[in-house]
Amino acid sequence: MALARMHRHSGGLNYWPGFVDALSTLILSIIFLLTVFVVMQFYLQRDVTNKNSALSHLSAQIAYLGKLLSMEKTDNSSLKDQVAQLSTNLTAVQSERDRAQSAADTAQAAAKAAQNQLTDITGQLAGEKKTSADAQGKVTELGKQVEGEKKISADALAQVDALSQQIVALRNQLTALAQTLDASEKKNADAQTRITDLGQQLNLALAEKVNELNRYRSNFFGKLREILGDRPDIRVVGDRFVFQSEVFFDSGRSDLKPEGRVELDKLAAVLLDLEKTIPADLGWVMRVDGHTDIRPVTGLFKSNWDLSAARAIAVVQYLVSKGVPPQRLVAAGFGEFQPIDPGNTEDAYRRNRRIEFKLTER
Repeated sequence: MALARMHRHSGGLNYWPGFVDALSTLILSIIFLLTVFVVMQFYLQRDVTNKNSALSHLSAQIAYLGKLLSMEKTDNSSLKDQVAQLSTNLTAVQSERDRAQSAADTAQAAAKAAQNQLTDITGQLAGEKKTSADAQGKVTELGKQVEGEKKISADALAQVDALSQQIVALRNQLTALAQTLDASEKKNADAQTRITDLGQQLNLALAEKVNELNRYRSNFFGKLREILGDRPDIRVVGDRFVFQSEVFFDSGRSDLKPEGRVELDKLAAVLLDLEKTIPADLGWVMRVDGHTDIRPVTGLFKSNWDLSAARAIAVVQYLVSKGVPPQRLVAAGFGEFQPIDPGNTEDAYRRNRRIEFKLTER
């Protein structure tokens, strides 16, 4: 600017500094718009991920009900096979009964013919009034024949009765199996209807809970943003607030700094207001995630994982001391395994050392 004034005093009017200022302003505006677009894209991606997790849980329940339905269908198939086998047995028994009935009829006809023949011979003997050895022998033989035919007829009739009873029992069993099969098919239809209704209800409930939690998350973020103000070490990334670790902790330590407690006091006040407004049936928690950079830790902790977990627990314990219900808080340590900047520069290390707050479902 000093050179520009010297040139302005020494010569004609110089437009170059103004052009440089305008170009710088334009570049900064473009960078700001790109930053806003990236933040919005990340938030939308996180929201879709949460919905996919809920839909996966719903799909697991529907798969379980489908498995139950498949088992019922397998039982139905077994019952149908039993019905077919019993029908075959019934047909065979009926055929055997018909053959036995035919044999009984034949035996009865033969017995009747023998009886008639015996009657004729007896009449002849009575008319002739004489004893004949040959005739008596023939009468005796015919009498034995008649007795044998009667015995055969009685056995055939007993077999017919037994087969008839077996047919009645088979018919009763077929009726019971048919009733069981009808009940099972009705149960399958009811189960299928129930699966459909349950899927619809779960979809509606899931959408309602997600929308409700998103509304309270937006209110929470808005209030917290108003209280914290615009600070370079505190920013919103997607669906969470990100604090640089230096706000709360010294390097390699997990005890809260005084200025960190001041920021947590603001957060606790917003959480207590939120706990009063969110319905009791909406399961929500504030998850506190600790993150470090990739450089090995030294001093009190064995690993970055231990350090990140200890920092998250320290934040949770302080919020509990300020009245936040412990059942609404979750502490998680991620160590160096969830970086937001993969670079190996000091700035990348600083960005990866952070404490994140996320309002989510339990």
